[in-house]
Amino acid sequence: MTRKRFQALVDRAVADLPEEFRLRLGNLEITLHDQPTAEELASVGLESDELLFGLYEGTPLTERSNTHGMVMPDRIILFQVDIEQACASEREIVEEIRKTVIHEVAHFFGIDENEIPPEFQ
Repeated sequence: MTRKRFQALVDRAVADLPEEFRLRLGNLEITLHDQPTAEELASVGLESDELLFGLYEGTPLTERSNTHGMVMPDRIILFQVDIEQACASEREIVEEIRKTVIHEVAHFFGIDENEIPPEFQ
């Protein structure tokens, strides 16, 4: 899949989030990378041969104080090659992007890994 098409699917997944969540995504950047680095895999406890679909980097909203400001944007990274490797069709890619966006946005809102519903794991 081209990067442009993949980006369009990510954009659609974000646009499909409920408005009350979309409106609070200020200072959040969503980027695409081909695959995670060894450091990114290690940061979430994965080995070099495991797949990672997305990663949230930043300070969750629930951990911010009133002095939180003038900082670089938080970032969600989606890993295109890993998502494509795990999916057998474009339909599966669309669904995995949707789930991954929701999963990583949940982290932005301060929802812990074990609180995310299983369907978004």
